[in-house]
Amino acid sequence: MDLYKTYLVVGGMPRAVLEYVDTGDFDFVLTVQKTLNDGYIADMAKYATPQETTKIMGAWNSIPAQLAKENRKFQYKVIKSGARAYQYETPLEWLKSAGITNKCIQVSEGKIPLSAYADNSSFKVYMMDVGLLCSKFGISAQVIMNNHPSFDHFKGALAENYIMQALVANGFNPFYWESQGVAEVDFVFQNKQGIIIPLEAKSADNVRSKSLKEFVKRYQPPYAIRVSAKNFGFENRIKSIPLYALFCLKP
Repeated sequence: MDLYKTYLVVGGMPRAVLEYVDTGDFDFVLTVQKTLNDGYIADMAKYATPQETTKIMGAWNSIPAQLAKENRKFQYKVIKSGARAYQYETPLEWLKSAGITNKCIQVSEGKIPLSAYADNSSFKVYMMDVGLLCSKFGISAQVIMNNHPSFDHFKGALAENYIMQALVANGFNPFYWESQGVAEVDFVFQNKQGIIIPLEAKSADNVRSKSLKEFVKRYQPPYAIRVSAKNFGFENRIKSIPLYALFCLKP
């Protein structure tokens, strides 16, 4: 779990990882991450018109605030008051195509194929690297490493971003499930056998989840997955995977 917390701070960008390996100094890592973030902004200005760049930067800079909300569904009004979908659909697609964000779309049913039940107007946007997200938030390494109480509110957002990043890296195409505002499961995906599997993200070892139980009750998957600070286990058809071991999960 200490390695997991270190990964939240450093992330997986090669330059940031190399800096940490060479120096072990989080401050030096932060300097690298800020340079990388500045580089993305420079690319926006280089490859888009000034008007498009302004919108792309607005969407990009809103991601931390989008994830800080209790409901992490992307809201255009967080970019700026009065913003509309048609104004920012292209900038969001630019960020996704550039490989610097991951988009998780809502599905209304846990049935095959998931894409048939996707609502493209409801989605969450995550940064492709959790270390860059930490640096963009300005979250101190010491706060994460020492589990500072003031950090409790945002731990869940970081854990979700980390899990989305890991799922995409391992070849999954994750969605999230919501049922008329009553229940929500963080991630659902279709494995190679075509089976729909729900995955619940927990940032600590408090693993109670009414939403996961509701999904299992409705759609009867062979098993569900819970990623948390708890150790490996299998109980009540729920596979428990520690946060640090998510790389073990394959499609």
